[in-house]
Amino acid sequence: MSYFSELAFQYIDGEWRTGSGSWDIVDFNPYNGEKLASITVATVQEIDLAYRAAERAQPEWGGTNPYTRRLVFERALRIIEDREKELTEAIIAECGGTHVKAGFELHLAKEFLRESIQLALRPEGRILPSPVDGKENRLYRLPVGVVGVISPFNFPFLLSIKSVAPALALGNSVVLKPHQNTPICGGGLVAKVFEDAGLPAGLLNVVVTDIAEIGDALIEHPVPKVISFTGSDKVGRHVATVAASHFKRSILELGGNSALVVLDDADVDYAVNAAVFSRFVHQGQVCMAANRVLVDRRIEREFTEKFVAKVESLRVGDPSDLTTHIGPLINEGQAEAISSLVDQAVAEGATALVRGRTEGTLVAPSVLTGVAEDAAILSQEIFGPVVLLIPFDGDEDAIRLANATEYGLSGAVHTGDIERGVSFAKRVRTGMIHVNDSTVHDEPIVPFGGEGNSGLGRLNGDSFVEDFTTTKWISIQYGRSQFPF
Repeated sequence: MSYFSELAFQYIDGEWRTGSGSWDIVDFNPYNGEKLASITVATVQEIDLAYRAAERAQPEWGGTNPYTRRLVFERALRIIEDREKELTEAIIAECGGTHVKAGFELHLAKEFLRESIQLALRPEGRILPSPVDGKENRLYRLPVGVVGVISPFNFPFLLSIKSVAPALALGNSVVLKPHQNTPICGGGLVAKVFEDAGLPAGLLNVVVTDIAEIGDALIEHPVPKVISFTGSDKVGRHVATVAASHFKRSILELGGNSALVVLDDADVDYAVNAAVFSRFVHQGQVCMAANRVLVDRRIEREFTEKFVAKVESLRVGDPSDLTTHIGPLINEGQAEAISSLVDQAVAEGATALVRGRTEGTLVAPSVLTGVAEDAAILSQEIFGPVVLLIPFDGDEDAIRLANATEYGLSGAVHTGDIERGVSFAKRVRTGMIHVNDSTVHDEPIVPFGGEGNSGLGRLNGDSFVEDFTTTKWISIQYGRSQFPF
């Protein structure tokens, strides 16, 4: 595919260049093992070049009329619309995403670009009164300067754009490091879209590398003021620690262990469909996915029968096939880890109502029940097509079980009584929760983020302004102050 050969480089200061590392990151198609690209890693030297380019370019961009800045995002949006077929093919090839997943990812990427067009005009200043006669206090919203963005492999194009576009729209420059498993969709394609949209050189830089090569250089470098990271809570904890030690702001969107709760008055058929989508979209490689499906014991039998039947109808295979529901996991290591997790759960006493086979990177769905409350699988994020069915006795028991996790990203509750659902949702310790819907949602103007181990801060809408700008106080003394000496 042409995109992979064209973009298998670093993108620094408006130039596509080869990294100076001594080894290559090899990009594979996770379904068929085809080699897509080979990219020589960026070193600490390239990290410095990227940040210095961003530092040089930012002041002029930050001072550009925001009406002018937003033209870049209007053009970027049109480019994505014009190239949607090619972008879909790239997501399928590099991420193992199905057509449904690719459509979902590109739809949201476009929505976040539309929001970025508006964000350019969003920062507002304030004038505050002063107890000092003749003084005026002005508060300005200014760009933070340079933002470092680290994006994950599951929705790489979307989740890179989700931080990159707002940061740029608000007058900053960016250095982006995509995940090494998705360097093109998460990095090269993003740079190409903005390059073709006319973004001035140096404002967006992409470095393809690995911590084995650069250590913490991307976070420790003195230029960036904010680090936006999306990924696991383990790595996020490290990012936060290093960033804080260098007095940098970190925005962390981390993992989840979400529960979809089915109360006794729910529409069972609808809840089944929502639960299957919530768990198995993109093979379960979604931070908002419903690891746990909690079902009131009074409807457990009906729900379980219909849920198992629905899961068994899902087609596993080639993600380029329009009829495929579940494609490959990102690599064989992840597939083996998921398979071992299921084996361990069964060995600890769980019952497999559906036991999916693993062939290479293809992992068929598994449905487990009878999981003990102290089982290891209950306490962790399951980044694959495995779901836990857990019965409960009444709403209080459901609240207890839903909150029995250190994570708190997303969730859902199904009920025939909307206000009952809202009351229930308020008591679940999670940053986001949805009544009578799936657990997987993201909207450009609604605050997105979690509690506990699911992260720090929020993204989207006005939260972007908080994330990527800083407040500056300028006072003006129109009269004369009186000084004590």
